[in-house]
Amino acid sequence: MTPAGADHSRKRSDGLTGSSVRALLFLLRARAVFVLIALVILFSVLAPSFLTANNLAILSKHVAISAILAIGMTFVVLTGGIDLSVGSLAGLGGMVAGYLLTQGISIAGVVHYPPVPLAILTTLAVCLIVGFLNGWLVAKAGVAPFIATLGTLYIARGAALLLSNGKTFPNLAGQTARGNTGFLVLGQSSLAGLPLPAWIMLALFGLAWMIVVKTPLGRHIYAVGGNERAALLAGIRVSRVKLLTYVASSLCAALVGLIIASQLEAAHPATGESFELNAIAAVVLGGTSLMGGRGSISGSLIGAFVIGVLSDGLVMLGVSEFWQMVIKGTVIVLAVAVDQLQSRMQAKFLPYLLSSSTEGAY
Repeated sequence: MTPAGADHSRKRSDGLTGSSVRALLFLLRARAVFVLIALVILFSVLAPSFLTANNLAILSKHVAISAILAIGMTFVVLTGGIDLSVGSLAGLGGMVAGYLLTQGISIAGVVHYPPVPLAILTTLAVCLIVGFLNGWLVAKAGVAPFIATLGTLYIARGAALLLSNGKTFPNLAGQTARGNTGFLVLGQSSLAGLPLPAWIMLALFGLAWMIVVKTPLGRHIYAVGGNERAALLAGIRVSRVKLLTYVASSLCAALVGLIIASQLEAAHPATGESFELNAIAAVVLGGTSLMGGRGSISGSLIGAFVIGVLSDGLVMLGVSEFWQMVIKGTVIVLAVAVDQLQSRMQAKFLPYLLSSSTEGAY
């Protein structure tokens, strides 16, 4: 074979390898979609009532909880961080709202009960303070994200317990005489046949997607997660970017706490336990790298659907709660393993991808 023929054969081989690698990487990136489709088909066959309107309405509420947390968590993970405090913040948010609606605020010996909008804004403000603390510890004080948010996890959970001495705040419907009715609308009402929490999830998704894809802040988040040193040299205010991501995560956690308290008509200090694991699982399943710099909001939303469908389907099949924990843990481990495989493949086969792209240009 002549040198020209050998070179032509090598190019064809490289092009074929590049196409094959692209196809495999596409399958890895879209893994959450395939898993979701497989789960829906599986549970539809094993549990005929899975696709009924009533169950889908319940499922949408469960998915909304995981998805809202996952949206906030995605911002943090894209910068290479982690937020373990979101579950405790959800519990704290519910307890703050419960305290304001049932106990009120004593001023000069007179108890005042804030209206629902003010109670919600106060709850959001309290949780945002904790989110700001998380961001400050990570971005300014240089504390590792795992340690910083682990500490605030305990602080938020302890504060939630202190508000009621470990008891529940019941009857959050409020009283007309106090002017604090309407809180139950947040978690129990529907609009156009879709529960309000699902609409909140979709609104947050749209806002988050716009921020990540269409704004300089989104590009800065990816840059910080991809290479923090390079981002700093490029003039990006790394500390501010990190701070904003933790504030966004705390906002989402506060909304989850409010929604759950509204759904249950009561606030319990243990609300949100292990919610951070579901959020992290949804983010990783959606293709966001725990190392930062790679991932998407839409992927996290799909990952939340996977978690929600899996949980709902297992309950309908009567699977033990203990086995559900085992299965969820296995899913998380497999998701991280596949993510690492994807990263290694992209690094290993990058020359083939570049060579095949160059060929296509001629």
